[in-house]
Amino acid sequence: MARILVVEDEIDICNLLRNELEAEGHTVFQAFDGTIGLNLVEQHNPDLIILDWMLPGLDGLSVCRRVRQNHLTPIIMLTARNEEVDRILGLEVGADDYVSKPFSIREVQARVRALLRRVELDSRLAPTPSPVGGNALAANIAATPAAPAPIVHGPLRIYTAERIVQLNNAELDLTPKEFDLIVLLASHPGRAFSREFLLQQLWGYDYDGFDRTVDTHITRLRKKLGPLGEKIVTVWGVGYRFVI
Repeated sequence: MARILVVEDEIDICNLLRNELEAEGHTVFQAFDGTIGLNLVEQHNPDLIILDWMLPGLDGLSVCRRVRQNHLTPIIMLTARNEEVDRILGLEVGADDYVSKPFSIREVQARVRALLRRVELDSRLAPTPSPVGGNALAANIAATPAAPAPIVHGPLRIYTAERIVQLNNAELDLTPKEFDLIVLLASHPGRAFSREFLLQQLWGYDYDGFDRTVDTHITRLRKKLGPLGEKIVTVWGVGYRFVI
């Protein structure tokens, strides 16, 4: 089962989540403040994080931002802040889902299962090395890292090692950032990426540009993909995702 990190300063809630998730077979790590939570992310590389917004010291939004600098780990935000602007803010900094307090433990479990299914799908789509034999030729082949398998969605084929994108067997003329965008989106179909996250990952955390930079590149990428550009859908108030 999954490794799940629960970062929640209310001990009773944290223990409730741990008990219910462990009853489903998961391994659960607990943190009662944001700094310890970040340390546990690096130590255990969890498959999913349940993160409270209001934490002592380093709050949940700050933790989420820092996690997103280096990890794509799914994050569920827990919070008593129920305003729409708060939910949008949580998603913008990189959260994948949002549960308001007080919550139903069954709802949390259902959302955990849904996100873990997506993690499983991502792992299935990840390229795997080809098997090699035991002869000398195989040894030479094994010494050279195999090129990753292409990312394929219908007529779209993406060769990450060669940085080539083909549509209906014709190579597309993409800029480096357009290529990076389609690789990130197509590698995680169904996942919504915020504009802030895309800026951090593709332009650098300290990039001084604006959300419009992402929008402009997405618009150009859609045009180059033709009808397939409709697969890149806008998640209003958040960013973009690639659908299959």
